[in-house]
Amino acid sequence: MARAMNEFALIDRYFRRAGRDPAVRIGIGDDGAVVAPEPGCDLVFSVDMLVEGRHFLADVDPVALGHKTLAVNLSDMAAMGARPRWALLAGALPDVDPDWLDAFARGLFALADRFGVALIGGDTTRGPRNFCLTIIGDVPAGTALTRSGATAGDDIYVSGTLGDAALALADLQGAAHLAAADFAVARARLETPEPRVALGERLRGVASAAIDVSDGLTGDLAHILECSRVGATIDLARVPRSPLVTALIDSDRRDMGLACLLAGGDDYELCFTAAASRREALANIAREVHLPLARIGTVTAAPGLVVRDERGAALMPAPRSFDHFG
Repeated sequence: MARAMNEFALIDRYFRRAGRDPAVRIGIGDDGAVVAPEPGCDLVFSVDMLVEGRHFLADVDPVALGHKTLAVNLSDMAAMGARPRWALLAGALPDVDPDWLDAFARGLFALADRFGVALIGGDTTRGPRNFCLTIIGDVPAGTALTRSGATAGDDIYVSGTLGDAALALADLQGAAHLAAADFAVARARLETPEPRVALGERLRGVASAAIDVSDGLTGDLAHILECSRVGATIDLARVPRSPLVTALIDSDRRDMGLACLLAGGDDYELCFTAAASRREALANIAREVHLPLARIGTVTAAPGLVVRDERGAALMPAPRSFDHFG
């Protein structure tokens, strides 16, 4: 019976919800959605794809996957300083498993409800499991954060801690061996990341440039540097990490620890730049959103990214970030 469910029945059963957002004029059920943006706001769009075997494992908890499918897009909204509003979801499934789909939808909508996101459309088909979600947000006109505003002398910040998600993946792939309790902590960072939406909105008018750390600090910061036509120096000792990652860096597996910290990806923290005059404002923001912000380096006029180790020497070579085609 479940396998005979067609596309429209699947959408109706798992993804159509009663209208909760008065800005949604037409939602799921027509050839397109219609929304009414607020006057004086710019719209911000982002899209991300998660592919089984590339971005998640076949045995992933579907509740966690539903959460992450939306969370990675919410992280993009955070990096732009945007308030998330609406989402469209396209997915391919090898078959229709009612229990799996119910769990996936629960994970997705639990996070959507937290951030006031309405699912307004999408598409489904049979195929290798993957999900592509488009999110739409808004910002007061002209206030969106970008990657191109950093200037020489700006401070460089990172929220939260980095490296645990990559460490969990290394354990799942057999390259690391964590104690059960430690693995549970790291796996939560990998499979249910917390998008920093509140921080992103508070950074409007304070940060000069921003990006979310999805592919690894060195690679993502490099995008800011390229777009802003500047360079940077960061101090390894200042890059925030958990005790798990610290222990790995301090062990005989230092290279793996550095790779997780600097280039592991899947952290979904924010990396941003701001003028030194904004330090007090940022300390206040950190307290307001209950999230530590670490000042890890400085933007330079000279091009290139230099990572200084604990002795002040350039780390050579710096770990390389995730490549979606690597």
